[in-house]
Amino acid sequence: MRARVGNEVGRLWAAYAVSTYGTWLAFGAFPLIAVRVLHAPAFAVSLLEAAGLAVAALVAFPLGPWVAHHAKRPVLVTMDLVRFAALASIPICHLFGLLSYGQLLAVAVVSGAAGIAFTAASGAYLKHLAAGTALLDANGRFEATSWVATAVGPPLGGALVGLLGPVATVAADALSYLLSALGVLRIRGGDVVTPRGTARGADLLTGARSIAGDPVLRRLFANSVLVGGLIVAGMPLLSVLLLGRYRMPVWQYGLAFGVPALGGFLGARLSARLAARFGRYRVLRVAGWLRALFPVGLAFVRPGLAGLLVVIAVEALLITCMGVYNPIHATERLQRAPTGHAAPLLGTWSAAGKIVQAGLTALWGILATVTSPRTAITVAGVLLLATPLLLPTRAQLSAREPAAPPPSPRAGRPTARSVGEARRG
Repeated sequence: MRARVGNEVGRLWAAYAVSTYGTWLAFGAFPLIAVRVLHAPAFAVSLLEAAGLAVAALVAFPLGPWVAHHAKRPVLVTMDLVRFAALASIPICHLFGLLSYGQLLAVAVVSGAAGIAFTAASGAYLKHLAAGTALLDANGRFEATSWVATAVGPPLGGALVGLLGPVATVAADALSYLLSALGVLRIRGGDVVTPRGTARGADLLTGARSIAGDPVLRRLFANSVLVGGLIVAGMPLLSVLLLGRYRMPVWQYGLAFGVPALGGFLGARLSARLAARFGRYRVLRVAGWLRALFPVGLAFVRPGLAGLLVVIAVEALLITCMGVYNPIHATERLQRAPTGHAAPLLGTWSAAGKIVQAGLTALWGILATVTSPRTAITVAGVLLLATPLLLPTRAQLSAREPAAPPPSPRAGRPTARSVGEARRG
């Protein structure tokens, strides 16, 4: 890793890895706590996800100027510490019998908003540290790490839940953010800042203008938020269906989402090679089409071993395609971001995606209440089949020069000190 992209990106990757493993160790912890500890109904579980995403996105918007006007490394450390404190409050309150649904919601909001700010800062910092062709390789490594953590974390988390309960996995996740903050502090590769008074770099609309000014970014954005929204909307309902109605053991639930992640690791490791052989844009479009085909298979989930195998097969196919798609998508997005505007663009992208996810999650919670969780999951899968139509065309992807944002009367040139993602996500 370090031989290909440098020591400083390697340190950023190490910090990202430890927090990502913590996150996936606690996979599904909030819905599980809501269902098993607080005995919340399906709508309440969906509302927890939806409200947490929506309010977190709204809270994150005022953080945009702060992220843009500050060196990115201190921002990353601060956001890690905020998430550590928020998540650590759950096991502490549970220990004293004070845990409530309202606290879960508050922690979801705080950690979600910090996550959006972290994503914006880490993307800009990674673009600063990984110059030129190293960026695609770095994104591939980050993506591969994410999928390995996805494969290993849920089964281990399921075992930990079986021994100590779901709150224990939240404590482990909190600790991972503390370790991540310590890891980021070790980076010495310089930093990147948009000075105050330049180029409206911290304007809350800067990210939206950057996306709107590039036809490829517009279509990638529309596809990304809709695909992410429909997938996320079905996850709480799948948890309710498997853990509640079908009474699937927690270790099987972790296995169902852990084993398929190995396909994501494989896809991420192959992504750069496929792009080199067949062309980045062809691979982006093919993987983007394929990833929309498989989620509808969740309509055939049944209780018992057959249902477990269906979930594993569907998730494996979906995640393999995502593993190929995501590094190319992340690289294209960063390379097309106007100079000095990567953080606002990524912040807007992340916040808007979470708002869409929140709206669709709430809507799907209502749909599941009126019909059934299985029906709502099926509808999401059918709608996903149309999302590839939003992908950029071959002609658009062949236009290499990213569009600049509309000029501003205060335009200037941002600076970057000494050239040397994380995608959490």
